[in-house]
Amino acid sequence: MLEEFKKFIAQGNVLDLAVGIIIGGAFGKIVSSMVSDVIMPLIGKVMNGINFTESFIALNGQAATTLEEAKKGGAVLAYGSFMQNIIDFLIVAFVIFMIVRQANKLKKPAPAA
Repeated sequence: MLEEFKKFIAQGNVLDLAVGIIIGGAFGKIVSSMVSDVIMPLIGKVMNGINFTESFIALNGQAATTLEEAKKGGAVLAYGSFMQNIIDFLIVAFVIFMIVRQANKLKKPAPAA
C-alpha cells in the first residue's frame, strides 16, 4: 500500500489538486469581496438603501438594531448573509462552468472505434 501511495503522489495528480485548492481558495476570497463590497451595496442602493448584510430577523422576539446585537440575544435568521453566500456561490459556479467548458473544447475528440 505504501508503494502504491508513493506512485500516486509521484504522478502529479496530488500537486495539481493542491494548486487547484489554493487558487480556488484565493478566488473565493476575491468573489466574496466583490459580492460584499461591490454587488450587494449596488443592489442595496437600487432598493432604497437596504443594507443586506444587516438584514435579519431576531427569533427571540427582542428588537435589535444590528446583526451583532441580535446574535448576542439568541437565535437569528440572517437572510442577508444567506443571500450574499448564494450570490458568491453562483458566481464561483459560473466561472468554474466556463473553465470546464473551455477545457472540454480544447480536448481532442476520442478517435473513432
